[in-house]
Amino acid sequence: MPLHIQTPYIRSQAASRRLGKDVLLKIEAMQPSGSFKLRGVGAVCDARRAAGARRFVSSSGGNAGIAVAYAGRELGVPVLVVVPESTSARARDLIRLEGAELIVHGASWAEANTFAQSVIGAHDAFVHPFDDPVLWRGHATMIDEMAAAGPKPDAVVLAVGGGGLLCGVLEGLARNGWRDVPVVAAETQGADCYARSVAQGRPFELPGITSIATSLGAKRPCDAAVEWATRHAVDNVVVSDAAAVAASLRFLDEHRILVEPACGAALAALDAASPVLAAASRIAVIVCGGVTATVEHLQALSSRAR
Repeated sequence: MPLHIQTPYIRSQAASRRLGKDVLLKIEAMQPSGSFKLRGVGAVCDARRAAGARRFVSSSGGNAGIAVAYAGRELGVPVLVVVPESTSARARDLIRLEGAELIVHGASWAEANTFAQSVIGAHDAFVHPFDDPVLWRGHATMIDEMAAAGPKPDAVVLAVGGGGLLCGVLEGLARNGWRDVPVVAAETQGADCYARSVAQGRPFELPGITSIATSLGAKRPCDAAVEWATRHAVDNVVVSDAAAVAASLRFLDEHRILVEPACGAALAALDAASPVLAAASRIAVIVCGGVTATVEHLQALSSRAR
């Protein structure tokens, strides 16, 4: 049995009426670890344990680490997660709550990742948070579920950080015969490495992350995500932090589900100027989730962003 669950794929009456389109939501926030990350991470951890791994080592800004910690606990395998100093206290507590060992190292995910790589032992398996073909195949299962449930959307909207979710969704679209469905890739200003990479035709590394959407905080997307844009229609949308936070709070009011600003970026993109969305009658949104936000934190961010 996989570690992830099949999540709801439902119509948003509120968003559909507001936009005058049919808006469908894939509610990945309902995964046991709180985000879509469990699909790919669970697949990787299953495969690595089967290959003889005695410990999982991962680097994360939050959600991937929580997913690895959850998977390790479920599979009975010890876990070490390395997070940067920017990772919230809430995320650190949630990783520890799952029973994982936690190390805080470096100012950015890249520094935490370098340290995690340096401590991998002979019987350890490294679980990358976004750059692994096994991980992408796991994420692609959400499109399998959408295709089985139907109907086919005219566009899929998702948030992009390092590109793991994007690669998984694109793989899922391809294997379900939905190659003609364009993807709207949403990011926040200050964490928009993917939009810049696509514009330049090569991976671009940001000097730093200035967005509050820290779950989108990879300074550089994986190569595969950039390559996908050369063979699948991808429309890049960059929204403000304020728009992402406002979309998260509106989603909480409309659907009683709390998500991070990183997920809010995808929800905010629905109201952005996008030729793909303007032409679409039926839009699917990947509600990727995220467990590091609280209502109080979102409200505080909203007050500061005004």
